Amino acid sequence: MFDKLKEISERYEKLNELLSSADVLSDQAKYRELTKEHSGISPIVQAYEKHTAVAAELEDAEALVADSDDPELKEMAKEEIGELKEEKVRLEDELKKLLVPKDPSDDKNAIMEVRAGTGGEEAALFAADLFKMYTRFAEKEGWKIEELSVSPSDVGGFKEIIYLVKGNNAYGTLKWEGGVHRVQRVPVTETSGRIHTSAATVAVLPEAEDVDIEIDPNDLQIDVFRSSGPGGQSVNTTDSAVRITHLPTNMVVTCQDEKSQHKNKAKALKVLKSRLLDVKKREEMEKTAGDRRSQVSTGDRSAKIRTYNFPEKRVTDHRINLTLYKLDNILIGELDEIIEKLRIADQAERMSAGE
Repeated sequence: MFDKLKEISERYEKLNELLSSADVLSDQAKYRELTKEHSGISPIVQAYEKHTAVAAELEDAEALVADSDDPELKEMAKEEIGELKEEKVRLEDELKKLLVPKDPSDDKNAIMEVRAGTGGEEAALFAADLFKMYTRFAEKEGWKIEELSVSPSDVGGFKEIIYLVKGNNAYGTLKWEGGVHRVQRVPVTETSGRIHTSAATVAVLPEAEDVDIEIDPNDLQIDVFRSSGPGGQSVNTTDSAVRITHLPTNMVVTCQDEKSQHKNKAKALKVLKSRLLDVKKREEMEKTAGDRRSQVSTGDRSAKIRTYNFPEKRVTDHRINLTLYKLDNILIGELDEIIEKLRIADQAERMSAGE
């Protein structure tokens, strides 16, 4: 670990030199790239410097105990040794966490896809509840929401809604939400008062940039058609809806919410690129992770990750066996406690795996 820390510290010093050089200052793209790297390793260097200072103090205190003839001074030094050893261990634990590789996609915006699963109209209503929950959480974080594709249900829910979350570390924060969300409650359409179980699926993708994914235009089949609303109701009278098929993967994205064909095409391409980036990321993870499968950030979207039980006001995250009786608070976007515990669990798992 300490060889790695020394390398990072040396790189940090080199970055300090580069960021003040005329060549870098005149190249804004290079300057942004190096600034990002500098800020990324800065917490590691600061913790390493603290550890180095504490280790030196500990060595001095131990030498004082060994060499001093003054009993009172020795006693003081022994007390200091105990405190310094605790601080040294704490800093070493912090450094181990800081050295766990960060997902380079964490800083990106996130594209979220919420779909009704089993349960008919009740599942569509639950999908709408999840969208509201994430929207309120985004508002608390100071993020912006941009709807990309909406397919409403007949009773006010969503068959599917795809939207972009713009904000600092949006993907890194929301990536734990991917999977099957199950709800247990009495549906509004239920007259006998029986509790039903329904589900909605959530996918969280990092927003792809042009440098992340290159798409050959020849690989795209683009169809345009007339937009329609629920029950076949016409949304507009022009062929503005766009369906894009990525021929190599047979991946299909449709967007019809805008009256402009150009805007619908741009939104559909944004979703397609992010889905392709997600596939690329998962393939890379398969290669590097070997047989390890994270129980926290599993890519299996068929996996049930969370249950929302309305009669008991209970939310259970099955990946980390976390149960909170705070259903009402969670549904208004108070997700911080769940997300933080998932982050800690994932970090611990990756540390134990030696990443």
